[in-house]
Amino acid sequence: MSDREQTAVICGGTAGVGRATAHAFARAGFRVAVIARGEKGLSDTREELEATGAKVLAISADVADAEAVDRAAERIEAELGPIEIWVNAAMATVFGPVNKISAAEFKRVTDVTYLGFVHGTLAALRHMETRNRGTIVQVGSALSYRAIPLQSAYCAAKFAIRGFTDSLRCELIHTNSRIRLTMVQLPAHNTPQFDWSRNKMNKRPQPVPPIHTPEVAARAILRAATDAPRELWLGRASFQAIIGNMFMPGLLDRMMAKQAWSGQMTDEPASDEQPDNLFQPVEGLHRLEGRFGKQMKDKALGLSSETVGKLAAGGLAVTAAIVVAVVAAIAS
Repeated sequence: MSDREQTAVICGGTAGVGRATAHAFARAGFRVAVIARGEKGLSDTREELEATGAKVLAISADVADAEAVDRAAERIEAELGPIEIWVNAAMATVFGPVNKISAAEFKRVTDVTYLGFVHGTLAALRHMETRNRGTIVQVGSALSYRAIPLQSAYCAAKFAIRGFTDSLRCELIHTNSRIRLTMVQLPAHNTPQFDWSRNKMNKRPQPVPPIHTPEVAARAILRAATDAPRELWLGRASFQAIIGNMFMPGLLDRMMAKQAWSGQMTDEPASDEQPDNLFQPVEGLHRLEGRFGKQMKDKALGLSSETVGKLAAGGLAVTAAIVVAVVAAIAS
């Protein structure tokens, strides 16, 4: 089956990494379905993708609503054809210390960022299992392995996604399923989330450098959908966080307490009037990039977790050298 005959679904596909990913699949020749909440973002994204010649379906749904996601999947199958690739990329976060975040805010971040992935995965599986084929891509983060301060709800959700994905992978292997499951662990990207996420800090938030273009993530996600490694780690910062946490988590606790605290704040004071998208979409901010264009990097090394494992198994001396280099790089 050629790409032109394949359907890819992007949840959270109207801004940032999700929007860049929708473009990447459209350029690769896929029929693309985009699921998101905001009507304006959906309309604009659909027009952009159709301009590339792709067949596009834009569906308004909240991934926190399992039934809405199921209905979206049914519609995609009926209007675009069999779902071959499903990308879970929707997210929500709250910036601030744990004691400033309410139970309702924790629940909402969990409902979107964790359960949204569960709902998308279940919807995809219901259709893929009848054909015994398909690929599910979970868009993760280095924060799936190494939590940082001021994003406790988001980090917890990303950890949960990884646990859910690992458990499902074992079940697929047990049943000899041909459905492929992969997770991409991303570094920081220049996306609008830092303009529309709920903020409990006294400064405007920013991604922890280095900051990459959304297209860097999109290329990695397309690669993961094609090659389906167990995991794909993208960028130096991801390698440092994941490997460093494996060997010296206590040291990273202390480093993150300092570097990731100040590193997530700009010098600009936060605005009490800034709208956020935690419970309702913010129309007008559904765009590809955020406000950190001058800091963007357009390339990042991506390695599968299998490749990283082989490198680590090369000998204790090599492993020790990697750890020393990682810690030195983090401390610099």
